[in-house]
Amino acid sequence: MSSDAADDFVHAVARDWKTAPLSATDRALCAFAAKLTHTPSQMSPADLEILRSHGLDDRAIHDATQIVGYFNYINRIADALGVEPEDFIPPWSK
Repeated sequence: MSSDAADDFVHAVARDWKTAPLSATDRALCAFAAKLTHTPSQMSPADLEILRSHGLDDRAIHDATQIVGYFNYINRIADALGVEPEDFIPPWSK
């Protein structure tokens, strides 16, 4: 994949993963991450079964859950403490 194609893909996912050109497995992971982020109390064993049906084993599901949980945690800490984005990072646009 060329650098431009990779950039286009990343921007498509960042804009809206629901319309990005994702594989079925990646789409299932994004849906899992969105549900865990927005409505964690609604998670159920069925959510794990969806990921298993896409070929993910328990280790992969565990790792994905840890990563989603970590990013949710660190974003909440940053929001609570009023952390501002670093000024040395240029705005990301395309």
